[in-house]
Amino acid sequence: MLSGTEEIQLIQRALAGDQQAFEMLYETHLDELFAFLNQFSEDREQVKDWSQRAFIKAFKKLGHFKGNSRFKTWLFTIGLNEMRTDMRSKIRFVEYDSSYESESFSDDEEESELWIQAKKAIRKLTPLKKMVVLLHVAEDYSHREIGEMLSINESHSRIILHRAKEELKSMVEI
Repeated sequence: MLSGTEEIQLIQRALAGDQQAFEMLYETHLDELFAFLNQFSEDREQVKDWSQRAFIKAFKKLGHFKGNSRFKTWLFTIGLNEMRTDMRSKIRFVEYDSSYESESFSDDEEESELWIQAKKAIRKLTPLKKMVVLLHVAEDYSHREIGEMLSINESHSRIILHRAKEELKSMVEI
């Protein structure tokens, strides 16, 4: 993991035309971006495509990165936008596919029943609620950062998270 200073130096070098610097940014953040986007789709090829398109766009738009947030936050925002654009172009809403239940969770026998229920419940949330939950809980982003990433205000992020938690509680049998 790069320190903030090292990352800024890499960005400056990449802006100056140092392709190796951007490759280091790519190698540093690819797995994190893929893991994050993978939470929204079971189609690994689709997730690879979103990740690659996000990096291509980040490379082309690197001069627009202002440094007000972490590079990772900016990159995740681009990845989310790629995913949302793709989803909107294919379908107007994301339906829960019950075939995920048997495919996704059968590999890991050590998962508790509660964890399995929680994963299934998260998949049933609307895309916006799912994004807020995963960004806040799994990725530890603040509501301010989530607001910036999703183009909503901080209080709206808090409300969405609260509503998502209420939905999840009602879906998961404790």
